[in-house]
Amino acid sequence: MDSPKPGRGWLLRLVIAFSFAQGAVSMARPAVSYRALALGADARAVGVIAGVYALLPLFAAVPLGRRTDHGRCAPLLPIGVVLIVTGCALSGRAGSLLEMAVWSGVMGLGHLSFVIGAQSLVARQSAPEDQDRNFGHFTIGASLGQLIGPIAAGQVVSEHGGALARTSAAALFVSAVVAAFAVTSLWRIEHRARDADAARDAGAGPGPSEGGGARPGGRVPVGGILRTRGVASGIFISLAVLSATDILTAYLPVVGEQRSIAPAVIGLLLSVRAAATIACRLVMTPMIRLMGRTVLMAVSCLGAGLLCAALALPVPAWGLGILLAALGFCLGVGQPLSMTTVVQAAPDGARSTALALRLTGNRLGQVAAPASAGVLAGIAGTAAPFVMLGVLLLASAGVAIRPARRGAPPAPPARPEVPGRRTEPSAERKA
Repeated sequence: MDSPKPGRGWLLRLVIAFSFAQGAVSMARPAVSYRALALGADARAVGVIAGVYALLPLFAAVPLGRRTDHGRCAPLLPIGVVLIVTGCALSGRAGSLLEMAVWSGVMGLGHLSFVIGAQSLVARQSAPEDQDRNFGHFTIGASLGQLIGPIAAGQVVSEHGGALARTSAAALFVSAVVAAFAVTSLWRIEHRARDADAARDAGAGPGPSEGGGARPGGRVPVGGILRTRGVASGIFISLAVLSATDILTAYLPVVGEQRSIAPAVIGLLLSVRAAATIACRLVMTPMIRLMGRTVLMAVSCLGAGLLCAALALPVPAWGLGILLAALGFCLGVGQPLSMTTVVQAAPDGARSTALALRLTGNRLGQVAAPASAGVLAGIAGTAAPFVMLGVLLLASAGVAIRPARRGAPPAPPARPEVPGRRTEPSAERKA
């Protein structure tokens, strides 16, 4: 007998866990920048350390996605929490820039593990018609963490009396404690019946897909996944949006130092951006109904690109607040809708791998964008990275609108449910 369809409680608990995990990382990232500055780093070194955060995940994402496609999602969640706690705590004890870079990489690996497990869980336990909404609600957890984390970091970090090294270390220890609370809502979050169905579907092997077939053993080649229509564009949009968020988090403290804006104000500004993102995601469903997914992604990326470029202007703190609020609203669209785009375009039996490729693109952006920003900041000043982000987001707006220009085929009709058989999202063809 089939088990009853799970309720929405798992999604709420996942949002709570993600809020703690993302809150810890969002608190730790600016604290890492401040601690690096206290250890003698310049703008270029801050960019390199921010890039190392994404270096280990860059190589780990696809293997973790493959494992999740053919197994359970939930074990990645506590593993990710442990790695985040370790990276935060040991970054607070680091006495050199090299140690800061290493433990920043461990923190990034933990965040990646948690996010792959969590995104795969949402994709597996959501009906196709609920994916836009559920991914939007899931990413509210990230936005809540991004809202609270920078404020907490700004309140703890202080540069008065030469205390920057000590207070930035304290902020990193606090972030480790915050991350540990994420495990409290992860108990039995994955439904075993759905896990068994997903494993059965994976063992049966996917059917042929656009751009590439499956290898023996039911694995779709990475090249075949990337060639599937809609996957690559979703990955690029996600890369651009996350790079913008990441560089804002890493470089706004540097801008604050140069413009004599206190760390507490910088933390508040970053949280204004996150609050606007939450507001966007709360009204995302009516915006999709009004504009459609493709147009909404293109318009939001266009607006974000123009606003990022405007951050290079020498505006006062209140002006930065207005720009960041508008930017946060525009950036709220890209992540959840790119998740749905990738999941629904990916071949059967490879959706977790496709999400992992999306995260690989994100981490590639997190390696390349901060490093490029560091070089640009060293050559042309701290305003240059924001101009670079504007160009990247404008390019993503063009990528988003390309399917509409080509005349993307309509989605196939839903397969009728067979009596006595429960239809799972992992077994439906959406590409």
